[in-house]
Amino acid sequence: MQKIDLNKLLPEVINVAKKAGAFIRKERLSFCYESAENKGPNDLVSYVDKSAELLIVEENTKSERKDFNWIVDPLDGTTNFIHGIPSYAVSIGLEFNNDIILGVVYEVSRDECFYAIKGGGAFLNGGKIEVSLRKNLSESLIATGFPIYNFDRITSYLGAFEHFMRTTHGLRRIGAAAVELCYLACGRVDAFFEYNLQAWDVAAGGLIVKEAGGTICDFSGGTNWIFGRETSATNKALEAEFNKIIKEKFQP
Repeated sequence: MQKIDLNKLLPEVINVAKKAGAFIRKERLSFCYESAENKGPNDLVSYVDKSAELLIVEENTKSERKDFNWIVDPLDGTTNFIHGIPSYAVSIGLEFNNDIILGVVYEVSRDECFYAIKGGGAFLNGGKIEVSLRKNLSESLIATGFPIYNFDRITSYLGAFEHFMRTTHGLRRIGAAAVELCYLACGRVDAFFEYNLQAWDVAAGGLIVKEAGGTICDFSGGTNWIFGRETSATNKALEAEFNKIIKEKFQP
């Protein structure tokens, strides 16, 4: 196995993320909606995504496996960016054997850089962060993402949405999964769920949640949250209650 010094690498990754973020921030000032392209129904991309990607590394999936694999989203929250709505972020994760060992999420609009190394805690702009201590869903705020395609599970999703609408402080849809996971990590929300996700949406943010003391899994409670295209995350204290509901609502 190739060795790598994560403590030395982390500042370099943060610098790259902020460099890409500065480019995104600058381009937003003059961005025109007509510059957007459709990858698919409701799935937008722009030259800003592509240019930011060149500043980082090419997005990778499981198609070409290496010991160390960068999982990158150069602009998470593209639809927000295109419409001029915060928030949107640069997300960079480093994977080793299906395990994320380094994660950086730079939220461009608020100049907030979240980061973590496996086993080293989670941080926001230099300060240590932790998930909330709320123990009851009735006192909790839930983050989620709306499906924009593949509506086969929409009935299950709306069932979960209705349940949490009735039993919690409410739901928030930020529009960027990486940011929503980081908001969970620093205690702004208490749980998160979404499906139709890609690995680059959750890799970095998922590690940050875990290092902040939270939990993350797929909808069945398993470990396939990176590549399984469904993610449920909590502040740990809510783990059993929240995941029970998710499992019931999304059961096959």
